[in-house]
Formats: sequence, structure tokens, C-alpha cells
Amino acid sequence: MNEIILLPPIAFMIILAVSFLISFGFSKLSFKGHDTDSKGKLAQYACGEDVPSMPLKPDYSQFFPFAIFFTIMHVVTLILTTLPEDFSSGYILAAIYVSSALVGLLILFRR
Repeated sequence: MNEIILLPPIAFMIILAVSFLISFGFSKLSFKGHDTDSKGKLAQYACGEDVPSMPLKPDYSQFFPFAIFFTIMHVVTLILTTLPEDFSSGYILAAIYVSSALVGLLILFRR
């Protein structure tokens, strides 16, 4: 019986069911305001002024290169730190991996 509970799909289903029960329980405990209570709750704060809300269109053109940069650097760090010491061609593999990551970063940040 204990082995069945520890199987990953069964454990996932148990944890998912418990999470849903907790979420449902806390949703019943949470405060639910009426429409008159929360009239200005979703309005933007402008120091007491009535400012018309405008749709926001964020520009992610500078975000994605930095996200790719951090992804590449974290993967390179993970690979380099988990190379075994007794791996005979580990230094060559590490040099190839770092150089390919540098080429990828140069391509990423070219102007």
C-alpha cells in the first residue's frame, strides 16, 4: 500500500486534490465585497485625481534578450558545476560549451 502512494502519478493526484481542497476552503473564508464597497478598488491611484484609464501596452523588446541571457548563463553554470572530476575530456567539453555559449551571447546582443 505504501508503495502505491509513492508512485509519482498517484502522489501528484493526491497533492493536487489536497491543493484544490485547501484553495476551495480558503475561497469560502475570503472576504467578498459588494459592488458598492469596491467601486474604486480597481481604479488606478492618482493622488485623488480622476484620471481616465488608458490601456497599457508594455514593450518586452528589451526583456527577452536579458531573459535568454540569464537562461544561457544558468545552464552553462549548471553544466560546468556538475561535470565529474574524473571525466577525462571534461575540460575540452567545458571549453567547447563555454565558447558556444559566448557565441550565442554575442549573437544575442549584437547591434
